[in-house]
Amino acid sequence: MDSLLQNQTILRLVPFLSILAIMMVVETLFPRRHRTENRAQRSLNNLLLTVVNSLVIKVLPILSAVLAASFASRYHWGLLNQFSLPVWIEYGVVIVLMDLLIYWQHVASHHIPALWQFHQVHHADHDLDATSGLRFHPVEIGFSMGLKCIAVILLGASPESVVLFEIVLNGCAVFNHSNVKLPLWFDRVLRLVVVTPDMHRVHHSVEQDETNSNYGFNIPWWDRMFGSYRSQPRGDHHNLKLGLPEHPNSEQTIPLFAMLAMPWLRGPKSVENLQSEGESQPKNEAA
Repeated sequence: MDSLLQNQTILRLVPFLSILAIMMVVETLFPRRHRTENRAQRSLNNLLLTVVNSLVIKVLPILSAVLAASFASRYHWGLLNQFSLPVWIEYGVVIVLMDLLIYWQHVASHHIPALWQFHQVHHADHDLDATSGLRFHPVEIGFSMGLKCIAVILLGASPESVVLFEIVLNGCAVFNHSNVKLPLWFDRVLRLVVVTPDMHRVHHSVEQDETNSNYGFNIPWWDRMFGSYRSQPRGDHHNLKLGLPEHPNSEQTIPLFAMLAMPWLRGPKSVENLQSEGESQPKNEAA
């Protein structure tokens, strides 16, 4: 267990970077939609936001779900620590129940104003690609990690199962936010077991009824089970308008400092002012 705690970063980072690199290459070769923003600029900003989030977790180890799981295992806290289950059953239970938690957290983030204030940073992306799956405000990341720690202790999840869940969660987020074009028949089959890019793209529509659908990150069953599933957008994916209706400027990339400040800014004009201040060079065509 001590070895896992010491090496959890590399255990999570290697598959994460591998999936991210693969999806960025695949979506370049087989894009689903044309881009509206400069790819290099917005990808850099999204990746920098990920670095900021990682630093927040590092300086606040109390938000480590793996550390919470190690405490639960050491003191036999939580439901699963009261039973002796086969490893594959334990891992399956942890992945499914933790994913259900993330689903309801996502629903809450859209319907509770205090949570939406930070979640809007994720939805303000006018394009959608693999890096969009990393675009979350540090406060939202901290809140999510806090929920995970509580759930892990109550559930009695093992550190190994938590590491596996985080790998699956991060990998699926990168995959289903990607701009990759999948054959329609393959998408129909795949979305029976995992959230696909076409399925999740509907959730990023500027239309509110479409935004309030397809909340799942990993497992697609929750949307069907709780009535939030939407098969396709009202129009087609090529003309689907992404982002937020209150931030319609799809030609300017929102810089890192504007994303960090967005929850405390009042109105789209404030964001546009920060965007303008951050534009120190002529606007480039979308890559």
